[in-house]
Amino acid sequence: MNFNPATESFWNEKALQGNMERIFDICNGCRRCFNLCPSFSDLFNRLDVEAVDGDVKKLTPSDHQKIVDDCYYCKLCFNHCPYTPPHQYDLDFPRLMIQAKIQKAKKTPAPLKDRLLVDIDRMGKWASLFAPLVNWGNRQRWARIIMEKVMGIHRDRLLPPFSAQTFNRWFKRREKHPSPSGQKVVFFYSCFVDYNDPGIGKAAVEVLEKNGFEVLVPSQQCCGMPFFDTGEIDRVLEKGTANLNEMAKWVEQGYDIVIPMPTCSLMFKKEYPDLFQSELSKRVAAKTYDLSEFLMKLHKAGKLSLDFKQMAGDKIAYQIPCHLRDQNIGYKSRDLLNLVPGTQVEVIEKCSGHDGTWGIKTEFFEPSMKIAGPLLRIVEAAKTERVMTDCPLAGIQIQQGTGKKPRHPIEIFNEAYQEKRESR
Repeated sequence: MNFNPATESFWNEKALQGNMERIFDICNGCRRCFNLCPSFSDLFNRLDVEAVDGDVKKLTPSDHQKIVDDCYYCKLCFNHCPYTPPHQYDLDFPRLMIQAKIQKAKKTPAPLKDRLLVDIDRMGKWASLFAPLVNWGNRQRWARIIMEKVMGIHRDRLLPPFSAQTFNRWFKRREKHPSPSGQKVVFFYSCFVDYNDPGIGKAAVEVLEKNGFEVLVPSQQCCGMPFFDTGEIDRVLEKGTANLNEMAKWVEQGYDIVIPMPTCSLMFKKEYPDLFQSELSKRVAAKTYDLSEFLMKLHKAGKLSLDFKQMAGDKIAYQIPCHLRDQNIGYKSRDLLNLVPGTQVEVIEKCSGHDGTWGIKTEFFEPSMKIAGPLLRIVEAAKTERVMTDCPLAGIQIQQGTGKKPRHPIEIFNEAYQEKRESR
């Protein structure tokens, strides 16, 4: 399937319509993804109506739009599908949905409130400057009602707090730690780590430094994935171009790029190469690692420090994010934590349904919680209060539904390196 916006065929509306009918017909005959997300429920429910009777050509434009709007790009169906490339059917349902959003946005831009929500860099910079006030406001019922009416953010959605000291500010002010061996690694920290949870980035830096690396933090922008929601392909390409040009400088010097957020690492590894179709994007992708993937690579080479001072916990329930599963790298965070003596990690392969800005919107909040139901039931039933996930938004969904606050694997792993403090 063509996912290159630089080609004329990408913008051909008739070709898109024909491809949608072709793929919908294949999906109707398979139905393997019937329970994965609302898009498939929309599709199959409409096709089963007597007036449609399975004929995809009888689906209306509003039917198509509902299917597109309900896709939040978790990408689970891609790995679930038996007809993805190199199969002759060349079926890529998630990207079909994104292409439809992009073509629609070219004719009718998304509402301003939606475009503001996905502009994470802009929103994060302002919110972090006034973090105490913003966090206070997000806890006030009256403020949330106003936010719901103005911005479309559901009043009951748990929102992540903003940090007054961003990760980037912390890193620039801290003492530098050159590597005795001269080893260096590039850290792409992500918007969420920068503005909402710098603790993840701090733990990552400490772990990498303990393992003999000097951590480099070059200039970087949002990976661009949020703009898929609004079909703003120009913004995706703008962010991607800036990140690729910067990261290429370091890749050419032989350095690896490590990323603690699954969505961002997915963009670098799979989305950028397909969007840009350039050698530069492929070179950067080849040197990009999920953080736990990178650490397990060190372990395989016998270079990961196992100098643990304390156990990570007897049992940890681990939700593996959808965008990490799409990378097909295995359960690296589970494997990493299982290196700590006395630790047992139980993997939960269930979607959280939060998925960026999709799950915070008024119209999608309830569906997102319904999607998260199986995950939340497993977490609630787990005989442990210790929960972890690589995706902080999945963590918010878990906290919203169970009251248990998950942590990032790198935070738990870093604690195992630390001397245990005596309680007073």
